[in-house]
Amino acid sequence: MAKTIFVGNLNHLVTDSDLREAFQQYGKVDSAQVITDRDTGRSRGFGFVQMSNDHEAQVAIKELSGQEINGRTVTVNEARARPERTGSISGPKYAGRRRIA
Repeated sequence: MAKTIFVGNLNHLVTDSDLREAFQQYGKVDSAQVITDRDTGRSRGFGFVQMSNDHEAQVAIKELSGQEINGRTVTVNEARARPERTGSISGPKYAGRRRIA
């Protein structure tokens, strides 16, 4: 079963291939993606790596957590499931707007 790994505090210049390269020394990387802002295209400072071998993923997490990638000390841990959104529109951005069913 594939394991998804969260990598935080990334330098904004880190690319998908930089991330893949950092993890490949610990095993086979299925995918590596730096998350970018949809409006600016600039890195948001975190990403995800997916490794198919659970043991290799655990070794990568242990070895890379607290290490430096492109000049910044990164946080590496197993990714958690994203909480489900309720779908309601609220907040100041939507004040005064009516929701059309």
